[in-house]
Amino acid sequence: MHALVVFFDADADARVRALWRRIGASFEHPPHLTYAVAGAIGPKVRAELREDLSRLWLPDLWLHTLGVFSTTENVLQLGAVVDGELLAVHSAIHDVLAGRVKNPSAYYLPGNWVPHCTLLHGVDDAEVVRAFAALHPVEPIRAKVREVSVVDTQTGGIDPLRKASTAPR
Repeated sequence: MHALVVFFDADADARVRALWRRIGASFEHPPHLTYAVAGAIGPKVRAELREDLSRLWLPDLWLHTLGVFSTTENVLQLGAVVDGELLAVHSAIHDVLAGRVKNPSAYYLPGNWVPHCTLLHGVDDAEVVRAFAALHPVEPIRAKVREVSVVDTQTGGIDPLRKASTAPR
């Protein structure tokens, strides 16, 4: 599986990692928000994404809402404030991906997407409740986009598509 993610600036990264430490969580990859997941995001599509992302303004994210959801496993998450700018970027990304990636995950498609940074996953109900109580109330985190990348969830490989230093102003 490939995931199209944004990694956060140093301050936001450190603040999310501090939350992870408070609840005993750790992850292979840095804190991030996922825009899309598919079986494969191939080289041609990545090239188009690089081009489109070079023209897009990537808004700061406000990670504000502590919440939980269950799909195949429990997830404790810090939800992003959803505004028109965030949805516009999400829509532009999915315009490039539409019909060109294998097995897109329905959870990340426009209309279904819940933009968030995962704080804990794969634990039982009691652990989610304990972690929620340990973090509540959580202070909002302003996360600036440091990098947009494709992450191979099987190998851990990261292919940067755009770094913050190349962001249009």
